[in-house]
Amino acid sequence: MSRASIEIRDVSHVYKTQSGPLPVLDNLSINVPKNAFTAVVGPSGCGKSTLTRLIAGLLTPDIGSVWLFGEKVEQPRATVGMAFQNPVLLEWRNILQNVILPLEIVGSSLTANQRKERARHLLALVGLEDFEDKRPSELSGGMRQRASLCRALIHKPEVLILDEPFGALDAFTREDLWQVMHALRKEEPFTGLLITHDLRESVFLSDQVIVLSGRPASTQYILDIPNKGERSLDDLYSPDTIQMLNVLRHQIKVAQDRD
Repeated sequence: MSRASIEIRDVSHVYKTQSGPLPVLDNLSINVPKNAFTAVVGPSGCGKSTLTRLIAGLLTPDIGSVWLFGEKVEQPRATVGMAFQNPVLLEWRNILQNVILPLEIVGSSLTANQRKERARHLLALVGLEDFEDKRPSELSGGMRQRASLCRALIHKPEVLILDEPFGALDAFTREDLWQVMHALRKEEPFTGLLITHDLRESVFLSDQVIVLSGRPASTQYILDIPNKGERSLDDLYSPDTIQMLNVLRHQIKVAQDRD
């Protein structure tokens, strides 16, 4: 029995466009261990977002297969949570109601009061305990993204997919949310896959960083992060981190030249 939570096995995928076939992924293989956090980086347009849709069951690969906890992914799964760059919160619902929304969609055995207690617990973890009655427009971008993370975790997913969730935020807010992510991992264990263009973010948040080649993407390089678990922003300036960032920058340059 595999110890991996997420297994991408020899996956190739081609989009059909008006100008002809567009190969996006080529014989891609990735393994993410249970409760580990993996970041995926690579050139723009190399297929990172396609990868998230395959894992979530929103797409089926042309060749190869995707497995979650030993089960082949062939349709959308309720055990997967997702958060994106745009939080997409509903303005006609307050923050508490937005967080609870997935439980209404996928169904839940929790009572109405239990759902609220669960949502309030998550909001407290990200520092939004005093904002549950606010509308999304009353919150800053960083606060809306915190609420989006809570919504993605409300149903206790086995896998959390993060598709550039912090890309539109300013540097200070982004670093603050990186620390929030570590707190969430500690209190709400999950297997995480992060798509990002920020190499510092990938090193700070993950246990391993996978560099995809230029399109059609395959696994070009895997960087193991020695300092697993929660870490300090000061770690970003350590000699080891600087060396890892230099390695990743070189790998991205190689990938860009291939595209």
